[in-house]
Amino acid sequence: MKTIKILGTGCMKCEKLEQSARQAAEEMGIEFTIEKVKDLNKIMDYGVMMTPALVVDDEVKSVGKILDPDEIKKYLK
Repeated sequence: MKTIKILGTGCMKCEKLEQSARQAAEEMGIEFTIEKVKDLNKIMDYGVMMTPALVVDDEVKSVGKILDPDEIKKYLK
């Protein structure tokens, strides 16, 4: 099971990244959980200074951009 985290304050960019991550995981047919991390201290614990950020299995994969589902799939493999 993959753990996907969206780091951000809940802005539209964060919501869009979450939608793309969910779509990518569903299209790949993998088991996953999505967690939203909105606490700024927890976000900074990942070394992230710009949101939204994508974290897969506790590894930061993308910072400060909205990825489309195809871009996210390569991080879920």
